[in-house]
Amino acid sequence: MPEFASIDATPALVVDLAVLDRNITRMAESARTRGLDLRPHAKTHKCIEIARRQVDAGAVGLSVATVSEAEVFADAGFTDLFVAYPLWVDAARGARVRALAERIRLTVGVDSADGARMLARHAGTGAGVLVEIDSGHHRTGVPPDRADAVAGAARAAGLDVRGVFTFPGHAYGPGLPGAAAADEADALAAASASLRSSSTGPLIVSGGSSPTAPIGVASAATELRPGVYVFGDAQQLELGVIAGSDVALTALATVVSARDDVVVLDAGSKTLGADRAPWATGYGRILGVPDARIAALSEHHATVRWPGTATRPGLGDRVRVVPNHVCNAVNLADDLVVVDSDGSTLDRWRVAARGCTT
Repeated sequence: MPEFASIDATPALVVDLAVLDRNITRMAESARTRGLDLRPHAKTHKCIEIARRQVDAGAVGLSVATVSEAEVFADAGFTDLFVAYPLWVDAARGARVRALAERIRLTVGVDSADGARMLARHAGTGAGVLVEIDSGHHRTGVPPDRADAVAGAARAAGLDVRGVFTFPGHAYGPGLPGAAAADEADALAAASASLRSSSTGPLIVSGGSSPTAPIGVASAATELRPGVYVFGDAQQLELGVIAGSDVALTALATVVSARDDVVVLDAGSKTLGADRAPWATGYGRILGVPDARIAALSEHHATVRWPGTATRPGLGDRVRVVPNHVCNAVNLADDLVVVDSDGSTLDRWRVAARGCTT
């Protein structure tokens, strides 16, 4: 394992540049061979340099989660952005959406007639919309057979309806990605068929998550929006979607206490985030030690159960932690340390959209 001698303090989020670039290229090629546009979700990395690598590899634009994320990436020169969220727009947010739509191609999500009318009233009609449908996650989005009703209300308000989108979030569970991909395909087909009867132009049919994007299910989709694939995380490992060699981002941590089969690290929830899905076997993993698990997290402590089959590290040793949910870990960091395969520091990339929640 690299020593990372050039990193003088832990915890630190470290990005292996070669693995990152390989992940970006692989997803871009997968989308291209299937005739799909790739619009990766930038909420995962929140980083200008990574977004540029994605666009250079063929992405048609970026997905973001919030208006403030869109503002950051628009300021950095990205000209085609989709806020993949059912916005509720008041006067203040409407002014921001209007300003964005005047300088870039902006698309936003809606999932209600009232939401569409509020968008038109406060932001004008410069931004296009995609109608969000529920493909099985049961969070936001309308049933596929009601997509055209929302689209009709949006058109009546003067908005440009560009298509539909969904998030198959119910793929996050062991053995579920395949079924979720099939659910998504059925929902997108029903919704797009409904919209095509009243549409005057080509539709964007947008879906995909990191667990489902690689699955080759026949679908009406024209666009994929995965995010986590650039880095990988412990959830993706547990789902069997990736291997350890696909993990590009880890938290470099130092052993501060060790006894028997327990190792305590200096990377707690304020570094890794505290997400743990009910099906997850821990709060994170150790890269290169597949049977190790983070059993407990405090703000500045990670308690690791170390397997007897692996040599336990000692005080002062450094290990690489794979966060459960990498999006949360990145949002807690000011910057990412970019390293070569031998651990040499190449650069530091600012997490430019950190904290952009509005």
